[in-house]
Amino acid sequence: MAVKLRLHRMGKKKSPVYRIVAIDSRKSRDGEYIEQIGFYNPKTEPATIKVDVELTKKWIANGAQPTDTVRDILVNEGIIAGSAKYAKKAEVAEEVNAVDAAVEAAVAKIED
Repeated sequence: MAVKLRLHRMGKKKSPVYRIVAIDSRKSRDGEYIEQIGFYNPKTEPATIKVDVELTKKWIANGAQPTDTVRDILVNEGIIAGSAKYAKKAEVAEEVNAVDAAVEAAVAKIED
């Protein structure tokens, strides 16, 4: 049985809310799932994401494959490592933060 981590749509028409679930890949999008591992609401600003980290890691360790959307959510939450593309973005963000801190320190030193 091939297990996927994917979104299970809920909510009213035009107001989607999703559960992140472990489900057999042969089941339909809203079919019976094995276990709920999280919650995702894209309509709030910023999007509401709640994920059980231990359940997610357990399912991934057991061979469950996340869909593209779920993988992006998990990478953004820091639960799984992303591809080199995501790693580069994180490195650039860290460098920018370090430069900003250095500039603020230099400005503070000059003002004193």
